Formats: sequence, C-alpha cells, structure tokens
Amino acid sequence: MKILIDRYSPELKQSIGKFYLLEDNNSVIDSWDSLELPWLNNQKYISCIPKGSYKAKKHNSPNFGECLWIQDVPNRSEILVHKGNYYTDILGCVLIGTGLSDINKDGEIDVVSSKTAIGELLSYLKEVDGIMIEIK
Repeated sequence: MKILIDRYSPELKQSIGKFYLLEDNNSVIDSWDSLELPWLNNQKYISCIPKGSYKAKKHNSPNFGECLWIQDVPNRSEILVHKGNYYTDILGCVLIGTGLSDINKDGEIDVVSSKTAIGELLSYLKEVDGIMIEIK
C-alpha cells in the first residue's frame, strides 16, 4: 500500500487536495479530502511540505491521538496527518476528512468528519508499520 496526496486547489490560506490510499498497482482502496496550508517555501508552521516522496509511520500524538507521522521532510519535523477541520488547526501538517464544506462559515473550505477519516485510514494500516506518501 501507499498514499498519494494530489493537491488541486492552492489558495491564499490553504491547499485543498485528494488523499488516496492505493494498492501497489495504483488501484484506489479508499480516498478522502485533504487540507493543508499554502505553499510558502517550506517555512515551518506556515507552509505545506514540498512535493515529493516520504515515508510515514503510525504515531500516537499527545495532542491529536492516533495519526501518521511523515518522516524526513527537509528542514522540518513533527509533520503529521491528523484530525482537524480548519486551516487554523494546521501548523504545517495534513488534515483529512470525508468531505468539504465551510463548516464555520468563514468563507474558507474545511474538511468534515476528520476523526472518522483518520479512523478509516488507520483501520487499513493496522498491519502496516510504514507506508510511502507521494505528494503532487
């Protein structure tokens, strides 16, 4: 298995994409919507991470509970795929959800049912210690 994050809507405050869990032959096992910060030259806490391929492993965060920890991001650390709904919940990490909506009516798109999405993702990865993530 592997993960593909396909960013398709870079905006001023955030980047929206699709988060795919794939078989090794690239067939889709499941997918969710993703939310990240915008590209701001990989600056800590305010930018999404660079496009590329990374290893990730399951992690139990004191703040976010069970999540994925993206490893070996240049000049960055502590990059997680975790639950959250709004771009203001992100400090350089990735949020996933089961859909998109302006939940808090601030004019920005949010991911919905993030806790459900993380639970679904992690249920597929029960027997997997590490996974590759490609970001486009």
